[in-house]
Amino acid sequence: MNRQTIARAFVVFHLTLGTVVLYQSMRSVFGPAGLRSPSGHGWHVVALAGVEAMAAALFLFGPTLRVGGAVLLLTFAVAVAAHALRGEIPGTLLVYAAGTAFVMAHGPVSWPRRLEYRGTAISA
Repeated sequence: MNRQTIARAFVVFHLTLGTVVLYQSMRSVFGPAGLRSPSGHGWHVVALAGVEAMAAALFLFGPTLRVGGAVLLLTFAVAVAAHALRGEIPGTLLVYAAGTAFVMAHGPVSWPRRLEYRGTAISA
């Protein structure tokens, strides 16, 4: 596998992870336990998911990737702990956390002139 193929795969992984986390966070904010809840008991879910959504948006862009990633890891840790206290194993959150740590370790993709991953330009 050449460097360009690896770089493309990394870009796709980063953007997919960030987009999925953003989408899932927004579903939590506006879903049944969130703002649409008539009971109003989901305020903690709305607060955590709102912070997570903002962090996911930051995570998608190179200059703010590390800040967004750090906040994502913190929100994942809080959510994992909350689920664990209820006797649940939140596998999805653990995968999101591992992916976030992986992307943070490798750093951002250079935008917008050309895609670049660790010095390797990615052509369309």
